[in-house]
Amino acid sequence: MNEIIKIDDIKSKIYTIRGKQVMIDSDLAKMYQVETKQLNKAVNRNLQRFPEHFRFQLTQEEYDYLLRFQIGTSSSTHGGRRYLPYVFTEQGVAMLSAVLRSDIAIKVSIAIIDAFVEMRKIINNNSLILERFERIETRLSIHDEKINQLFNALQTKKPQIQGIFHNGQIYDAYAFINELFKQAKKEVILVDNYCDDSVLTLFSKYKNLKYTIITKNISKQFKLDIEKYNSQYNNLNIRISNKFHDRFLIFDNEAYHLGASLKDLGKKVFAFNKIDINLLKGLL
Repeated sequence: MNEIIKIDDIKSKIYTIRGKQVMIDSDLAKMYQVETKQLNKAVNRNLQRFPEHFRFQLTQEEYDYLLRFQIGTSSSTHGGRRYLPYVFTEQGVAMLSAVLRSDIAIKVSIAIIDAFVEMRKIINNNSLILERFERIETRLSIHDEKINQLFNALQTKKPQIQGIFHNGQIYDAYAFINELFKQAKKEVILVDNYCDDSVLTLFSKYKNLKYTIITKNISKQFKLDIEKYNSQYNNLNIRISNKFHDRFLIFDNEAYHLGASLKDLGKKVFAFNKIDINLLKGLL
């Protein structure tokens, strides 16, 4: 019998369903050399010996999953069954030898139980390996998280709150302004009486924001530039006001006083400093 039914062949017929290792009634019937119908009839005559943890019937979803991912066939080619199959746990297999009452049943049950035992050893050994991998993965995840926090802290470094840019520091000045724009979440308000299309070019880099320019006048050319810009992005509002002399840049709830217009950054010496936004309330 051991030559006819090898343990490796049996192990290939053991599946995990509902967290239990089980075998399908049709596979068992073939090993016991009886029809599936005959095997289940014998069980039904002795139902008191087969509680739920010995034998249970698959749901349609479980059976479809088994066919698709483990058996590798379809229900139309797997016996043409009229009812959902039953599966047997290791205890159920041991009980089968008692109800089938044949020498073959006893020998087959022993071989199957040996296969269950080997499968259990494999699972236990793999569980230990998996636990070790999980511990290593957890440590690596914590390590990666700390590295990410460090990089994020470096990348989200807060812009300076005050300083002076010297004549010719055009790149540094624009880099500083870009850092301010990166901090914005919703809205940017620019108070500047001397705007041109270079301001719109800067706005277009952060098109997820809403913009308001407060200025004392708009040239014909700048008006055309605004119309072209809004035809594509539609996120810019213009307000005319002659009550501002200085330049201000407001990002959500933060405000900066600028000593130069955005279009002239770095061309001459200018200073900047962060101010309390409450000082501008009622003026914007």
